[in-house]
Amino acid sequence: MSTPPTSLPNVLVVEDEMILRMRAVDIVEDAGFCPVEAVNADEAISILESRSDISLLFSDIQMPGTMDGLKLAHAVHDRWPAIKIVLVSGQVKPSETETPADSRFFRKPLAVDEMISQLQTMIGAGALKILPTTTDPGENLEVARSPQESVLVAENDNLRLLLEQADTDAKVLLAQAGIEAHEREAADKLQKLILGELHHRIKNTLATVSAIAAQSFRAAINLEQGQKAMDGRLLALGRAHDLLIQVSWSNASLTHTLSGATDPFDSQGGRRFHFNGPDLRITSGAVIALAMTFNELCTNTTKFGALSSSSGHVEIAWTVDEIEQRLRLKWSESGGPAVAPPTRRSYGTRMIESLGQQLNGQVRLAYEPSGFVYQLDVPLRSVMASNA
Repeated sequence: MSTPPTSLPNVLVVEDEMILRMRAVDIVEDAGFCPVEAVNADEAISILESRSDISLLFSDIQMPGTMDGLKLAHAVHDRWPAIKIVLVSGQVKPSETETPADSRFFRKPLAVDEMISQLQTMIGAGALKILPTTTDPGENLEVARSPQESVLVAENDNLRLLLEQADTDAKVLLAQAGIEAHEREAADKLQKLILGELHHRIKNTLATVSAIAAQSFRAAINLEQGQKAMDGRLLALGRAHDLLIQVSWSNASLTHTLSGATDPFDSQGGRRFHFNGPDLRITSGAVIALAMTFNELCTNTTKFGALSSSSGHVEIAWTVDEIEQRLRLKWSESGGPAVAPPTRRSYGTRMIESLGQQLNGQVRLAYEPSGFVYQLDVPLRSVMASNA
């Protein structure tokens, strides 16, 4: 993970959610600094032990692994007191006594301008950021994103109020039903648990939607292209959530996940997508990551790859290596026009490549004469549900 030293301050971004990590990286770059990525606290500590040029820790609080972001912040403050600390969360709000001295806390979804200002205040002004030119010099994509984020924040406030009202209504209904005091107390605890989980999922989803909107407009040539890209990604996220709701957010079928992601793009019929592999029960995190990734692959193949031709098709095959305990998945296109490597790394390419890091595996993209090839090689423990 180590990178060559640079003259600009380095910011260590720690976030286990792929899309949110990419959004945080963009904020750091827009502030004029160099991001260094980690998916959990263990990886962050390893990076800090191997290099001495990190100026600021930018970490989510809720993370899987041996320690969460709050414990990571205290460990960093104790061992590397010169490093500034920024903590973010969409679920909890730690008190000042729970956070390290001189650290900063922000709620998700993140207010971009405020975050950039805080980063620059804490570690310097950063480097001058040159924004890409659009087809219309009068268009300002950054301004176009701000209303999206403002709407999401407002929606979050409305949802919070609705949840609070639901809690109040539930107490009134329980009292009217004449439930005994101890039963009412147990029901109240269950209600709070359910509302807390629902609130967490809503906050996390809003932060993800905000990140998708910002990323889609960031790389767009114009507003129309950005809008189409954002709509497609939100639809993919919605389809993944529909699948998870059917199984109560526990685990889902790998085959159903892949077919659900590809079916909307098989408009000409004739089974242009071919699947070959054993079915597995995969975690909710793997469902969302794979659904979002296959949405990007499908979008690209219908525009530029095999499915842009009536004779093209896509083979999706996967195997399980029982000895090495790994899942190996391959997407192969054929029958379409000749392909060539892109001249720049788009947001879609970044998302696809980040999936390997998200699931502790590797991703390979190849532009073969016969067509584009995507390969994913991950440990089974990173994708398979524990009760499968």
